[in-house]
Amino acid sequence: MSLPHTPKANANRTRFWLVTVAAVLGVAATLALGNWQLSRAAQKQALFEAIEAKKQLPALELTAQTAIESIAPQLHRKVSARGRWLPAHQVFLDNRQMNGRPGFYVLTPFAVAGGPTVVLVQRGWVPRNFVDRSALPDVPPPVGDVLLQGVVAAAPSRLFEFDEPTSVAASTSAGQGSSRIRQNLALPAFSAETGLPLLPVTVLQTVGPPDDGLQRNWPAPSTGIAKHHGYAFQWFALAGLIATLYVWFQLIAPRRRAKHH
Repeated sequence: MSLPHTPKANANRTRFWLVTVAAVLGVAATLALGNWQLSRAAQKQALFEAIEAKKQLPALELTAQTAIESIAPQLHRKVSARGRWLPAHQVFLDNRQMNGRPGFYVLTPFAVAGGPTVVLVQRGWVPRNFVDRSALPDVPPPVGDVLLQGVVAAAPSRLFEFDEPTSVAASTSAGQGSSRIRQNLALPAFSAETGLPLLPVTVLQTVGPPDDGLQRNWPAPSTGIAKHHGYAFQWFALAGLIATLYVWFQLIAPRRRAKHH
């Protein structure tokens, strides 16, 4: 004959099942999040392998007949082209780092020989003058017909910027030196500003004259694979912690207390 449940026993039983449901949901949720992070890492790994495979392809020859549709999907592929530099539209992207040092990325349009095609080239990096922050380094591109060698890349990453003061905007529109210093650069806007028919990609120059004063130790694309693995470990560890605490406080500890009474 079973004994009637007391109010205290009913409360304990209700609490037990509430804690059990919460623990199961917690473990399920953290395991799902851990697996999601692993899937993101796998996607990033596949992207990294695709980038590395593109780097092994023969250099793409950029010509006046190269269609925009054919160049846009070729990010990270080696590229070469013959043509001439357009130094009149050279600009300097500020607050860009290389080897941990702040300075400028030097961007110069390059007109491909034989037609109207123009591509914006990230020629390299140069330190800035911290005594006179408006002073620009003297890094003119070679004149005449030259061979461009580099890697197809997206536009330079965008940095946070404050609204431009009126005085700076006025000097920029007046064509003074500060107009060449930019915080960010969007290809469509720069194309409209200069009137140049720019391609929707840029080129990271990898080979240049040894005496041009530019550094080209371009950082490799960040995949974030290690970050996703770290997050996955944290989620799995939390799932293990929830399960361990549940087993101890709901199963082991009550039995140990019962043996001592």
